[in-house]
Amino acid sequence: MELTERKKKVLRSVVDLYIRTAEPVGSKAITELPDMKYSSATIRNEMAELTAMGYLEQPQRGPHPLRRRLPAVR
Repeated sequence: MELTERKKKVLRSVVDLYIRTAEPVGSKAITELPDMKYSSATIRNEMAELTAMGYLEQPQRGPHPLRRRLPAVR
């Protein structure tokens, strides 16, 4: 998988929102940004691929992972 412009835009948004809120970021928060023109399903798919690529982490809360993600330490 390559880091496409769309993936970079989603990753930048996750990092920016995480810095501002110190909370894991969900696709809904990203789709509400004024410059984001993608559906929440597209954002979720990109976030899943960024997680598989090691750019994002999905925190665990109890036995189930949260749907929100945060930047990975690389």
